[in-house]
Amino acid sequence: MARPAALRPGDAVSVIAPASPFDRPAFERGLELLSKRYRPVFRPDLFDSARYLAGSDERRLEELSEALASEETRGIFCARGGYGVLRLLGRLRLPKRTKPLIGFSDITALHASLQRHGRTSIHGPVLTQLGRLGPKAARELFDLLENPGARPLFKGRAVVAGRALGRVVGGNLSTLTRLLGTPFMPPLESNILFLEDVGERPYRLDRMWQHLALAGVFKKVKGIALGQLVECEEKAGAFTSREIVDELVRRTGLPCVADFPVGHGGVNRPFPLGARARLDADAGTLAFLEGAVR
Repeated sequence: MARPAALRPGDAVSVIAPASPFDRPAFERGLELLSKRYRPVFRPDLFDSARYLAGSDERRLEELSEALASEETRGIFCARGGYGVLRLLGRLRLPKRTKPLIGFSDITALHASLQRHGRTSIHGPVLTQLGRLGPKAARELFDLLENPGARPLFKGRAVVAGRALGRVVGGNLSTLTRLLGTPFMPPLESNILFLEDVGERPYRLDRMWQHLALAGVFKKVKGIALGQLVECEEKAGAFTSREIVDELVRRTGLPCVADFPVGHGGVNRPFPLGARARLDADAGTLAFLEGAVR
């Protein structure tokens, strides 16, 4: 996997909105944190809105393509996830140059495409979330972007014992399942699959999991790392999403650690997608063996 060059304080960085429109005050809080470290650059039409999208497909594709190819900016921060990146993938042409791209949720589709083309990226807070998470989260993200030696270590809850070594791929469960059968699915063979989600009731989590299973995903990957499942409970249900997913995980027989502080909750620690890591379910850890940048 090709890792992008490390950022430096004061670098120009692109801010894009390739998916849904976003809350302006939340964005401004995140932009304020970002501006203390880098020099954000964005187009005037960043704030466009067209139904459930941040402007037309043409606007968002042009913005994304410009950010990827820009000689001025050295990194790309996404304003929000939501929905919309899938509409762009078929027409997106990646330049030879690689630079850090940061985001999560619907940005999973873009991460997957980058990994498919042999590039790492960063699963981390979008700007509308960064302002809510605060300075500590920003410092951890900036360290990952600037320090080639940063090797994140995550601790969670063991579900199935065992160990696995491979590159971490994946992201948002509902977005990832939409990539099955397309040329944009990230490489799975001998890798560690990471999944998180928000607002999906247990039966929907089950259905998406069955989709992955029927597509042979769990026969290809070597281990499973689970982030947060936020607001995924049945109202007055007699069971929890954790119980359902734990049962599904055990059926795979793959080493699995769950409840990593990553996703849509109150903590969203950043990590390099496409980077090599060691999953140790006996110790309940996911230890990255290489950084996000070079």
